[in-house]
Amino acid sequence: MITDFAGRTAVITGAGSGFGLEVARIAMQRRMNLALVDVQPDALERARAEAEAAGVPVLARRVDVADAAQMDDLGQAVQARFGAPHFVFNNAGVAAGGLVWENTVADWQWVLGVNLWGVIHGVRVFTPMMLAAAQADPAWRGHIVNTASMAGLLTPPNMGVYNVSKHAVVALTETLYQDLRLVTDQVGASVLCPYFVPTGISQSQRNRPADLPSAAPTRSQLIGQAMSEKAVSSGKVTAAEVAWQVFQAMGQDRFYIYSHPHALAPVAQRLQAIVEGRNPPDPFADRPEVGAQLRAALRSGG
Repeated sequence: MITDFAGRTAVITGAGSGFGLEVARIAMQRRMNLALVDVQPDALERARAEAEAAGVPVLARRVDVADAAQMDDLGQAVQARFGAPHFVFNNAGVAAGGLVWENTVADWQWVLGVNLWGVIHGVRVFTPMMLAAAQADPAWRGHIVNTASMAGLLTPPNMGVYNVSKHAVVALTETLYQDLRLVTDQVGASVLCPYFVPTGISQSQRNRPADLPSAAPTRSQLIGQAMSEKAVSSGKVTAAEVAWQVFQAMGQDRFYIYSHPHALAPVAQRLQAIVEGRNPPDPFADRPEVGAQLRAALRSGG
């Protein structure tokens, strides 16, 4: 639990846009030291300039969070500049869809690299630093927030590679929470599970690395991209509102952070089916017309 943020240090990945940028803005208002991380240079530079204009100490680093060596270097740079961070927001993420057997090896490597390995590296690099700081000072407090998704609690069709990455982040963060509770009361953990919120994730192909190129999109992938862009762009909850929820959760030591609590009904249905050993429920039960349109589009072959 963190209630006093002034003078504390935040490490934020995916800081150039979306949730990362909005969390950074709140951190600026609360006078935190900022380590801003993004893979997109122009977005990172804008975030750095905004932080400097706000008068807060800032370290900006272009980092591919999927790269272990780059994340190790980031940890060393943060330690040298600010010491152990009090708040780590493992937030960088990308999206890809389509029928699960149509994703290429490069698709899997890219999505899992950013969405899962980026979180793994953030936990691996910064948790020991935070625990050492806590052991040295009984008053020290820290918190780690990992960005997953409602797709980490559900299994919507035609977006399997993304679902897999986000389910893994939920499992990783739940385990991190339990592991931390074994060794300390000074460092907490939360998982952010947003639903459809207007961010830049539906255009994440812009930052796909050249060594993991995309193949010509399949019909299911084109359909999935169009549906994702429509759903994300039409979201009514803003990234800024979600960012406030992140800070509230840290202050309350609350583990699960939801942007759309009403979306938990399908989660409850899924979990009940698991407990009762039933087949997975219809993901389109509340909106059957969407399921009918998707099935028709995928079966038409045209």
